[in-house]
Amino acid sequence: MAKTIIATPNAPAAIGTYSQAVRVGDTVYLSGQIGLDPATMQMVDGIDAQIVRVFENLKAVAEAAGGSLADVVKLNVFLTDLGNFAKVNETMARYFSEPFPARAAVGVKELPRGAQVEADAVMFIG
Repeated sequence: MAKTIIATPNAPAAIGTYSQAVRVGDTVYLSGQIGLDPATMQMVDGIDAQIVRVFENLKAVAEAAGGSLADVVKLNVFLTDLGNFAKVNETMARYFSEPFPARAAVGVKELPRGAQVEADAVMFIG
């Protein structure tokens, strides 16, 4: 099965050896997004702004792939402080509705560019 690389200027450009997303058949694998502003490639300030920016970036990549966040079936969230998990839930409720995707939340020591939160996703476009 062929794979298609997804790229959009509405999300941060890849800062390493990866693609923003890869589509194989009806499944799209979205790379991890941190709180980088795609226009400036600078980290937004504060955990609340970073969480919003992460979901906005994922949304932009999902749309570039021909889907939306409603098509996400699996979401992984990485936090440098699990004390911010409630904030992720609050913000996530503005971007996702029931039935919610499967999700994992993992506490990590650090993330690229000093980010406090990162999320990646798997999307099914049937």
